[in-house]
Amino acid sequence: MKTLIINGSPRMNGDTESLIALIVKSNIGDCKVLNAYRCNISPCMDCRYCWENRGCAIRDEMQEVYDYIGVCDNILIASPIYFSELTGKILDFGSRLQTYFCGRLFRQEEVIKKTKKGAVILVGGGDGTMDKAYETACTLLHHMNCHNIHKLVSSHNTNKRPAIEDEQTLMGIQSIVRFFGEKETFEKPLYQTESAQDKKPKCDGNRA
Repeated sequence: MKTLIINGSPRMNGDTESLIALIVKSNIGDCKVLNAYRCNISPCMDCRYCWENRGCAIRDEMQEVYDYIGVCDNILIASPIYFSELTGKILDFGSRLQTYFCGRLFRQEEVIKKTKKGAVILVGGGDGTMDKAYETACTLLHHMNCHNIHKLVSSHNTNKRPAIEDEQTLMGIQSIVRFFGEKETFEKPLYQTESAQDKKPKCDGNRA
């Protein structure tokens, strides 16, 4: 069992990392943690190399990530909320998934053959909602061939209480671990993309 965890927090040992640590320690198999703020991954430059070619013209750490995306079973996106959206470095990472979109649209290739499970963890405090960030995260997961996506796990009161002390969030983490460990049965996913539902996804930002 292989799981890719994309950590979108710039803060070491903060709320996001504390929840990721619980996933890593859960014995769900091999976990590769990509720290978006501490890795060498540039944003897409719109060179359009991938319109006609597999992969990406930018030679950086993303090349290794592409390989892992191809073989992993689960993908988790974990991020704090900045102005009701994922952090900038996760969006940089997400822009490099353009090669998958172009593979399907222009090259008409099945770029990622292995279907995966996905999950999203969001943390934040203050005002705003998690709806847009969750929608963006699910879009990124969809482009990495995740069609069975766990419901949102979130902690939205971290200004007053650390996420690691949020009981609902901890229950959500346990649920993700079970979900990732279950054998894929190809039943109706917990979250469906817009193409499957023909409508925008909805998110309850206060539910873990």
